[in-house]
Amino acid sequence: MPHLTPLERPVKLAGNPASNPTYSKDVVLASGETISLPDPQATRAMVALMDMQAVMGGAASHFGGPAAFAEIMSAVYGLVFYWAKKNNRPWYNDFHVINDAGHCENGLYALKANFGVANLSLDSLKGFRSIESVLTGHGESHLFPEGVYLSNGPLGSSLPQSQGLAFADALAGVNRVIVTAISDGACMEGEAKEALAAIPGLAAKGQMAPFVLVISDNNTKLSGRIDEESFSMAPTFASLKELGWQVLELKDGHDLQACAQVFDKAVSMVRNNPRHPVALHVHTIKGYGTKATEASSSGAHGFPLSNPNDLHSFLSEIYDGDSVPAEFIEWARELVNTFEVKKSASKNSSSKPKDKVQTGVAKALIRKAQEGLPVVSVSSDLAGSTGVKPFQKEFPHQSLDVGVAEANMLSMAAGLSKQGYIPVVDTFAQFGVTKGGLPLIMASLSEAPVIAIYSHVGFQDAADGASHQALTYFSMASSIPHVDVYNLTSSNEADALVGQAIDRWVSALKQGEVPRSQIFFLGRETFPETYLSEGYQYQLGRAQVIRDIEESCQQKVTIVASGALLGQALQAADALSAEGIEALVVNPSVINRPDVETIAQCLSKTNGLLLTVEDHQLIGGMGSLLVHALVNEGVSVNARSLGVKDEFGQSAYKALELYAKHGLDSSGITQAVKALLN
Repeated sequence: MPHLTPLERPVKLAGNPASNPTYSKDVVLASGETISLPDPQATRAMVALMDMQAVMGGAASHFGGPAAFAEIMSAVYGLVFYWAKKNNRPWYNDFHVINDAGHCENGLYALKANFGVANLSLDSLKGFRSIESVLTGHGESHLFPEGVYLSNGPLGSSLPQSQGLAFADALAGVNRVIVTAISDGACMEGEAKEALAAIPGLAAKGQMAPFVLVISDNNTKLSGRIDEESFSMAPTFASLKELGWQVLELKDGHDLQACAQVFDKAVSMVRNNPRHPVALHVHTIKGYGTKATEASSSGAHGFPLSNPNDLHSFLSEIYDGDSVPAEFIEWARELVNTFEVKKSASKNSSSKPKDKVQTGVAKALIRKAQEGLPVVSVSSDLAGSTGVKPFQKEFPHQSLDVGVAEANMLSMAAGLSKQGYIPVVDTFAQFGVTKGGLPLIMASLSEAPVIAIYSHVGFQDAADGASHQALTYFSMASSIPHVDVYNLTSSNEADALVGQAIDRWVSALKQGEVPRSQIFFLGRETFPETYLSEGYQYQLGRAQVIRDIEESCQQKVTIVASGALLGQALQAADALSAEGIEALVVNPSVINRPDVETIAQCLSKTNGLLLTVEDHQLIGGMGSLLVHALVNEGVSVNARSLGVKDEFGQSAYKALELYAKHGLDSSGITQAVKALLN
């Protein structure tokens, strides 16, 4: 194909490692050469230690995926760095190595620390997923460009981007090999399946640089075994050959020697014939390294230990009789000491009982199904995190998991809706509003409404980092016709409003009307069971005054705080009251059809002064929607809004750390109120 010279962009990736890996295993290539590769046992041990530290900080973390990928990625990076040293060229001139298995990025951090590249070391790994570290839950190129070329996280998104890299290199006449790693679960995504067809199709026309796809196939996703929970992926992988891939199957993906030889062969094949990309179909065991994690139905998707005192036996099992490096034992000791200090401190603290908002979701769905209503749950692998799992256990015949495929989930629900069922879909907010956006629009066009439970909004998905943090969830959903958007604050509110939404659905159908779709956004952490005073009830479509004021006070303001930030607003109101400033605090509840009547009454008490607070981009957020609605109704308002200012998030152990960083915590709210009053 004709070549086209691209504009210059600086390469920020770290260069070749200065030496062999600290922890290594020797393998022999087909050529007879003996080389040192990173020891997969060390990778698993470092991942376990990183994960334990993150879990102790309050963050979720993952062991199963990186444990499955340990051998094949040791082979990939070990050989890429070996060839770079041999040819005396920066490795990234000859390879792009892309990760589309986002939960496995911690394994790559460990592997790179083993080489000492990108300034990574054992000490730098200790900050994994904390707000002080660039080592986020998923690889983020905006924070760690030295180690991550394409950001990852939402499964199936980096493979099509690497397709773009391959086309770009072919267009520029650069004979660089693109290597992309992906899991079998990610291959369920529609965008991944599109790339699986497009890459060999374009390569056959000479429009792709040499391409190697590495698939870790362990029949496991977050919720359990893929074939049992959803359907077998075997036909998908069998179709790769027909699509144009040269398939090299490796039955034992935990044989380091075999991994090195098959990757060596794959690179040779695509260099000799770029028109035929190679797919390495590597059979792995998710959670490989300990018997318990291997046997787990989810393959230890999260980290299985909660007490660092159990680390010693865990590391010993990983090393299977070999000596555990002393520095790993010392790191484990540090974690035990930290744990004991935290445990002692927690004994002396007390807090009011809290609950997850998800609990209320489950109660409402189960209650309505018990009443005989045809509620059907359609999930895409995350029901355990969104609150829908208890319903699925109670009503398995009214539940279906389509696998890691959010768009397919929404479209399937639309079909159920059209036939008279009440479909409830669920996923993380980030995936629901992005991958499920067009299917939701088409559902509205088809008069096939759905009820959506979208959890982990905004900075509530703190540990997973920017790729999982939905900061545009209101703006992406609120303008779709015939859709109502809610942001829930408590389990009681979830129980009441989800139940009322189903009742309203039934009522609409009885009157010959098409129900409206309802999207319920909710957080991840625990919150008070209710924010309402005794005797008051949550009502669909109505805002709630959570903290009222006396109109006689001199300095006063209305604070409308959305979802997870309602608690921060109440804390700010208490602090302001101590300084003689009274804040009337409102939970808006419904976002895109604001309860103007209630909020106008509040503003009449506070001289029109309004502060809105949300963990959403300022552009197109709740504040924008509310102020616009108020002005359209002729309500006099003097407003200021707090939100995210054209930035992405990052990993942190707790959402509060990110609220503080972005000025959305109680302190930031207090300062904003004072500025508004002045």
